[in-house]
Formats: sequence, structure tokens, C-alpha cells
Amino acid sequence: MVKIGDRVRLVAIPDDLPPDDEPGTLGTNSLFQRCLGRVFSVVGINELGYAELEVGEVNGQPRYMDSIWVEPSCLFVAE
Repeated sequence: MVKIGDRVRLVAIPDDLPPDDEPGTLGTNSLFQRCLGRVFSVVGINELGYAELEVGEVNGQPRYMDSIWVEPSCLFVAE
């Protein structure tokens, strides 16, 4: 089970992410692609068990500038 403070690697991208050219997606699919294989700290967990990862660094920003919510099945807890 993933918990706040864990270091996790994004090992999969959710199948249900819409393509970036769909209105209102804000480049979410591309953001997930840039995060794939990278390690991040879990900063939150929602009521569905999804982990919040601050990922701004993949866009050359401070990490807190962007975040994604990811289901645990897409994450591997890094040692």
C-alpha cells in the first residue's frame, strides 16, 4: 500500500487518459509520458487511494507547480 512520504516510480500510464488533443485535457497525457519511469514522493492520498505526486520538475519548474493523481497500480514503491 502506498502512503504519504513514499518514494515511488511511475511504471504505467492509466489506460483511460484522454489524448492531449481532446478539449479540456491540458496536456495531461504528455505530462504522464514525461513522468514515466521517474521517481517522485507521494504528497497526498485521496479517498479512492490515488497518490498525489508533485511533478513540476519534468517541465523545468519547481516540483510543486504541477501534480498528478495516480492509481497505486501504476506505481512501484522505490527503496
